[in-house]
Amino acid sequence: MPPSDPSDKDSEPFVETDPTGRYGRYDELLGSGAVKKVYRAFDQEEGIEVAWNQVKLSCFSDDPAMTESFTRKKKHRHVSMRALKKWSKQILKGLVYLHTHDPCIIHRDLNCSNVFVNGNIGQVKIGDLGLAAIVGKNHSAHSILGTPEFMAPELYDEYYTEMIDIYSYGMCVLELVSLEIPYSECDSVAKIYRKVTSGVKPEALKKVKDVEAKAFIEKCINAKPKARPSAAELLRDPFLMEL
Repeated sequence: MPPSDPSDKDSEPFVETDPTGRYGRYDELLGSGAVKKVYRAFDQEEGIEVAWNQVKLSCFSDDPAMTESFTRKKKHRHVSMRALKKWSKQILKGLVYLHTHDPCIIHRDLNCSNVFVNGNIGQVKIGDLGLAAIVGKNHSAHSILGTPEFMAPELYDEYYTEMIDIYSYGMCVLELVSLEIPYSECDSVAKIYRKVTSGVKPEALKKVKDVEAKAFIEKCINAKPKARPSAAELLRDPFLMEL
């Protein structure tokens, strides 16, 4: 018997589909809990019904202590390099968690506005997983998403891995060290695209005087994905080892 088609089920429409277009969610709620709701859904590749878990990310990010964004460095311009390194290390630990999760999770929109600091204890957390992708064994994903200034060149080719997060992370560190948004010299997304895809580094990189910091950033924003270290490898980088 051939697999059922979602359109055959009384012409029931999807309420939404996932970014890949493979899964479609129906309006039927199967159950709910404190942090998630479960809906009936359909896997269009396998032709079977599946459960669609909708997690309330606000449950993880609405804590009163987690409302100050990572732009704190801009507000407090005298943050030491040591403090910056501590923040950078905590972001990496978050990426290690996402990238070593089974299956792997790619954030896809990591930038300073999506990282949050608890100003009381200096705790840093990655937020806004709205564009995150769960990928299979080959750790590859498709579709163009993200913030242009922080998007890796391979993302525009619509075939990429978790290494796009490492590139974005490097741009975050660059912004914190230079106090300048990457590619702020560009006045349009098109100009950013041309620079990124041509391998031209942001002008802000020239403002980084700390040799170790600059070398660390350059490793992260290498135009070749396979040349970038993993989050776990970066945790062992000399730039962060003194902490």
